[in-house]
Amino acid sequence: MKKLMTGDEAIARGAYEAGVLFASAYPGTPSTEILENISGYEEIVAEWSPNEKVALESAIGAAVAGARSMVSMKHVGVNVAADPLFTWAYMGVNGGNVIVTADEPGMFSSQNEQDNRNYAKAAKLAMFEPADSQECLDMVKAAYELSEGYDTPVMIRMTTRVCHSKSIVEPGERVDVPIKTWEKNPAKYVCLPAVSRKLRVKLEERLQKLAAYSEESPFNVVELADDAAASCVAAAGQSVAGQSAAGGSDAAEVKKRIGVIASGISYFHAKEVFGSGVSYLKLGFTHPLPAGMVKSFCEGLDKVYIIEENDPYIEEFVRRQGVNCEIIGKNVFPSYGEMTSDVIRACAFGEKKQVFTPDAGKVIARAPSFCAGCPHRGLFYRLGKRKDIMISGDIGCYTLAAGAPYKAMDSTVCMGASISVGHGAQKVFNMTEKPRRVVTVLGDSTFLHTGVNSLINTVYNNSNTVNIILDNRITGMTGHQQNPGSGYNAKGEPAPMVNIEELVRAIGVKHVKVIDPNDLSAVDDALDECLKLEEPSVIITRWPCALKKFSKEDKAEFSPLFTTRNKVDAERCIGCRACLRCGCPAMSYDAASKTVVIKAEQCLGCNVCAQICPKDAIVKA
Repeated sequence: MKKLMTGDEAIARGAYEAGVLFASAYPGTPSTEILENISGYEEIVAEWSPNEKVALESAIGAAVAGARSMVSMKHVGVNVAADPLFTWAYMGVNGGNVIVTADEPGMFSSQNEQDNRNYAKAAKLAMFEPADSQECLDMVKAAYELSEGYDTPVMIRMTTRVCHSKSIVEPGERVDVPIKTWEKNPAKYVCLPAVSRKLRVKLEERLQKLAAYSEESPFNVVELADDAAASCVAAAGQSVAGQSAAGGSDAAEVKKRIGVIASGISYFHAKEVFGSGVSYLKLGFTHPLPAGMVKSFCEGLDKVYIIEENDPYIEEFVRRQGVNCEIIGKNVFPSYGEMTSDVIRACAFGEKKQVFTPDAGKVIARAPSFCAGCPHRGLFYRLGKRKDIMISGDIGCYTLAAGAPYKAMDSTVCMGASISVGHGAQKVFNMTEKPRRVVTVLGDSTFLHTGVNSLINTVYNNSNTVNIILDNRITGMTGHQQNPGSGYNAKGEPAPMVNIEELVRAIGVKHVKVIDPNDLSAVDDALDECLKLEEPSVIITRWPCALKKFSKEDKAEFSPLFTTRNKVDAERCIGCRACLRCGCPAMSYDAASKTVVIKAEQCLGCNVCAQICPKDAIVKA
């Protein structure tokens, strides 16, 4: 029976049908839902790992032991996993292995929009690029056959719209693939220099075989122009070569034979624009690229548009083939953002990009904010008041503290970088006449991801930063995935919980404070105490995410938790709006009564606003 699936769901289904036995990941938009869906299949061991490097290494181990394995991550996660990735390409597989990277053109929830097709090229990996959910499923299954047939890890490069868009998929049945026998083979799996030199030669031989496969891959397809459609285009006087609807036709231009080369979602966006009056080379297996197919496709064409998001990965390859037709690529199309149909139309035809313009009078300006009852609010409200410090931030919900009303973050680089960036900055500030103090901030999952390494470095090199770990007992930003500090694994089963306080002390931090971040006095006291120290210190703010489904452990530790709500005593409220500076979305100012009001259905009774009010006008409901 056909089903409507997102690309992430289809990747998970493909893993199931391909007989995958082990899957690992670290959550990151837009890849998170892959492992979440895989965890629902009883036949597959599914694990959240502390970071992407560990996730890949675990999947490598599973593949070496003989099982089909998968690892998934967002594009920047591959940076973390790059160390084992390049060597894994040398080694080859036993059981098949697939690495899913979810790129994010447009940076909807990422700090950059790197093009991870370059990783496949640099690491010399086979790579697929699905364009819709059906291809996600089909390519996963094909990738395992290719992985084991050519002795190579295989990368599948997704993008946001493929990950999250839904399309029709026809699921199949699972094929139970036996675990392959493991045998000692240090000449394949022990990458000493003497071994790797030989493996490097084999890697080049493998690439040549994969290049031959690329020429015959069913996922690389030529679609010739519909002559009738091309005639209609010409008759209408609208040349696909760049005539605007308002302009006249150019007979010579209309007669030109046009081609489009595209991969992934860009193929569908291109078809929306160019229609059936041009020829297409749809590339689904994109490393190695099919040189012969590219040259054959371009032969006889006058002009070829290369539609791809971000880097000119395909364009550079096509140009190297020495084709004779005119190539239209990044000289016309942007090198950043999504290559949607309106962008293509604007760049190729000069047509004005269609932009929805809302009625300014009906749009309410609202900056991104923490949820009502978020345990980060109280900390950043107080932290932002301190103008004599630098705040080194990290990746998570709390990055919102960079904006109003808190303005309590001065840098954000990548996962776990807050502590190391803060350490380097503090060392320099300590050289100045009036040293500025540095406070670093990161979440519990981020600390366990790579922040723990940074803290080791800070302690080892005798820094004096104040390091705050926001322990909200869950991986919040990506949708409440479990982590080693939450007490449960990816399948929802009880798991050992890392004690962050004990871990920090084991690293060598002597000054550790655990506080309730909703208690503003406790926040101030902890900061005052730690900023007086000339050695590293850690403040752990412990309070669960306001949206988290509480575990038994949460209920026991934080009970009674948010048992009452707050309300405004209109008689006491003077309308000063000081409480609104905490940025809680449950609060607003009523111009008619000239008082603040609290929406009871949103308030969680964290009491931060009550501590700010100068007139004690906020009371328990």
